[in-house]
Amino acid sequence: MLPKRWPSLCWNWKCALLSATARSLVCLTAMVHTGLHGGLTVVLVEVAYVTLTAGIYAGMQQRALALRSRLLGNLIVVLVIPGLAQLLDWTAHRITDSSAGARATLAVSIFSALSALFHLHVMRNGVFLTGQGRSLADDFRRMPGLVLGFVFKPIAFLSALTSRPDAAIESEAAL
Repeated sequence: MLPKRWPSLCWNWKCALLSATARSLVCLTAMVHTGLHGGLTVVLVEVAYVTLTAGIYAGMQQRALALRSRLLGNLIVVLVIPGLAQLLDWTAHRITDSSAGARATLAVSIFSALSALFHLHVMRNGVFLTGQGRSLADDFRRMPGLVLGFVFKPIAFLSALTSRPDAAIESEAAL
């Protein structure tokens, strides 16, 4: 018998909804130059495929956060699952003969990489998780601070790297 929370362990509806919407918009924007007909086919495949799979991938990412090794969990969230998703996405487009052009493929790949990093950031902060008792509205209320934190994280990281040599020099001078 399956546990009561089984659907929330296998499929993250919050991420499925958001991923399908965002990726389809990115894909449509990148394909505007091909005309609505060609772009519409790709977008419809993207919506159908991503809605079905993004929730599963996000559920897998959510499960990876619970791994004992934080590094392994992070690598699974940021590299393994998005890489698998991109490979299967490309295959789905090839099978349906709705392959996106190089520009659209590059745009979606860049978006997927940034999205995976953002997923890690927000999920590590308890947002867009299913089975946790928080509503999607609660998650959206926390987003401004999380977006700012995500944007400024590389700046803080680089700042910390550049200030380390100064701190090392100061500690040596104190000796």
